[in-house]
Amino acid sequence: MNRSGGDDQHRKIVFTTQSVDGESEAVVTLQEHKDPMRPPFLINVSTRPRDQQLPFSPPEKRETHVIISSGSGHGLADEFFSSAVRPILESIYGETGIEGLKVHATESPTSILELTDAVLFPAANEGRPLRIILLSGDGGIVDFVNGLSSKTPNPQTYIPPQVVILPLGTANALYHSINAGRYDAWGLPALTSWKAKPLPTFKATFSPGARLLIDEGRKEQELPKDAQGNGILHGAVVASWGMHASLVGDSDTTEYRKHGVERFKMAAKEALYPADGSPPHPYKGKVSVLKEGDQWTALPEKEHMYILATMVSHLEKPFCISPASKPLDGSMHLVHFTPRSGDEVMGIMNKAYDGGKHVEDGDVRYESIDGLRIEFEGKEEDGRWRRICVDGKIVRLEKEGWVEVRRVKEGSGKGVLDVVVSGQ
Repeated sequence: MNRSGGDDQHRKIVFTTQSVDGESEAVVTLQEHKDPMRPPFLINVSTRPRDQQLPFSPPEKRETHVIISSGSGHGLADEFFSSAVRPILESIYGETGIEGLKVHATESPTSILELTDAVLFPAANEGRPLRIILLSGDGGIVDFVNGLSSKTPNPQTYIPPQVVILPLGTANALYHSINAGRYDAWGLPALTSWKAKPLPTFKATFSPGARLLIDEGRKEQELPKDAQGNGILHGAVVASWGMHASLVGDSDTTEYRKHGVERFKMAAKEALYPADGSPPHPYKGKVSVLKEGDQWTALPEKEHMYILATMVSHLEKPFCISPASKPLDGSMHLVHFTPRSGDEVMGIMNKAYDGGKHVEDGDVRYESIDGLRIEFEGKEEDGRWRRICVDGKIVRLEKEGWVEVRRVKEGSGKGVLDVVVSGQ
């Protein structure tokens, strides 16, 4: 894969893909958008015979679904599919092969969960190999993970679906973490990669009164329950409380979303510099971490500003929250610091945009953990300070509520989902 210049330097992306039958290969030429947050334009796809001297292993035949998350990010998934992805898929699968692809466009926030429940999990559970091309943000992956994890798979027959991530969301944390340090071609080279790795996940268990906030926080609904009546969510990116959870919750509105990833910075200014001139809110509660073994250790601090457990390195392309995290390595890291002024918080956060240098700050606790537990103990009266973020979903806890987050360790059974990684 390479980039070429022209009048506007570094504006073209060129890469080669091979057809699924190994008879031909396609040369794909893309034009980068002037706005780096928007996907590139397809200029041309030209097909030529493949060099038969090169080794070729036919890919495993997989039932292939394309899922277009129409509302993700800037709302460009439909356009990107029709203008770029579909022509590339036609060159890969051929005219007859592409007719076998099943294309689904989301119609509501629950579309992916419903599709997983009705179609994808039953197929995977019967032992049918699936490949899912997902034009979405992190929310689409989270819905898959939760939809698949909420079922009890047959250990003898279940085959984890493979997912190709095309990053059409706002932050695309999982995609940018998997592809950190590589040139960004919006996941398109993965369309002809057959190499996949298990997606590491975590499980968040909530006290029984916790509620999922929906419709821009105006409504709430029950969480899926475990046998003890506790709420359950599964994630693959991040679980947080404090400033990060507040920023995600406050900025999850139609108005804020118009600004793309800038919405987080806009919400941060409002949170860190309250209109009445007061300092940022100190979040009160008991925070404990789980290390090797099964022993919880409480942090000595009773007030907090930023509490985040992450399975990824980047929360957005330039924002490196956990520099020690490697792609899909299954580790979980804690990032934590206590209350301070708005300027001091911004100073720490800006270091994350500088390659993750915030973790070198003596005021930041950064360590590998197996779990995180937060207990409110009645210390926060206002529900807005009791919001927990799990991969962009916001859960509000009751005054005496708690949440316990544990990474799912390797060897505890098959993963629910595999992620296709590009060899480019």
